[in-house]
Amino acid sequence: MEFNRKVRYITQLGFFKEPENWSADTRPVIMFHGVSVGEVIALEKLLRKTREVFPDARIILTSGTVTGQEIAHKKLGEIVDFITYFPADLPVIVEKFLNKIKPDIVFIAETEIWPYFASVCKRREIKLYTINGRISDSSFKYYKPFKFFFKSVLSNYSGVYTQSEDDNVKFLYLGSHPEKTKVMGNLKFDITPPEVDISIDNGGGRILLAGSTHTGEDEIVFDIFQKLKTKHPDLKLLHASRHLTRLDDIKRLLDIRGLKYGLRSNNQTFKEYDIILLDTLGELAKMYSFAYIAFIGGSFCKTGGHNPLEAAIWDKPVISGPDTHNFKDIYKLLTAFNAGFVVKTPEEFEQTADALLSDTSFYNKTSKACQNVFEAQHGALDFVIEVIKSAIPH
Repeated sequence: MEFNRKVRYITQLGFFKEPENWSADTRPVIMFHGVSVGEVIALEKLLRKTREVFPDARIILTSGTVTGQEIAHKKLGEIVDFITYFPADLPVIVEKFLNKIKPDIVFIAETEIWPYFASVCKRREIKLYTINGRISDSSFKYYKPFKFFFKSVLSNYSGVYTQSEDDNVKFLYLGSHPEKTKVMGNLKFDITPPEVDISIDNGGGRILLAGSTHTGEDEIVFDIFQKLKTKHPDLKLLHASRHLTRLDDIKRLLDIRGLKYGLRSNNQTFKEYDIILLDTLGELAKMYSFAYIAFIGGSFCKTGGHNPLEAAIWDKPVISGPDTHNFKDIYKLLTAFNAGFVVKTPEEFEQTADALLSDTSFYNKTSKACQNVFEAQHGALDFVIEVIKSAIPH
């Protein structure tokens, strides 16, 4: 399948071929929608669980962006029955889409609200739910003057299930029915650590893991590591660039600073070097289990950051730069629980890392806070599964 804007526009107008023998099949159809990459990834575990609990159901996944469509096919093509784009919210197009797909129940993740789609679902007696629902403060400010409009739209929903109490209050203010509006938690936190089938010798030291760094961040990490090393001689650095094509540039930065390093691909260890470059694929998520502190890259370069939960799931304190908009909802929770730190400058990065390395009590509180975040959010996946059980036969 091609992943480009032309295909997206054509498909969103309803010009796509329904799956073979779809109309003649009488099994229930469960539809999930995640607008882009973040929402699709958040739905992954839920979709796998849905397939496990409802093996005979037909599962549809839609997205609204080209990148969302691509990641959906890559990660979930073998799990769901059909992947396509969400329709443009226009009368003829929505009707055409629903005539082809024939869903019994529809789950829309996070903030997507489509008035005509919602009204048609109500008319056709299709159960429609918002899950993992959230409304940012900036969006809420814009929505507030139009609460009369949102109340009309939200009346078509069978349920609105939100990430937090704060989001719940916002939906209620906009007119969502109190009996149908509940806090479910955040699906992004309903994860388990990956199986660790690798090992790394820390050489008796504590590891600062700099994960998914981008151009311009490596210098920050190396300079801070050198400064921290003078105060904490046992400190080691495991460096993982987001793109391995940058490995030669990273080596040059280390050479300029006179820093010796080993390569994970050569099985070199912290017994020999204070710095190891993670130049292998597929190991980063597991390597966080060996870290003492994790810095999440993409956050000092306007990339928007990367997923801090890969480290936090191991109870590792997380430090990120100021650019975290790709995962702002996650960082909001981590910082609220004091399980992670979003710093504004490299100097603040150094100060925070130094505090974690110097104060064992502070470190332990932060590590325990990571557990508290996941415990507070746990259960979102099972919440949705129970909704499906109540809505369709199984």
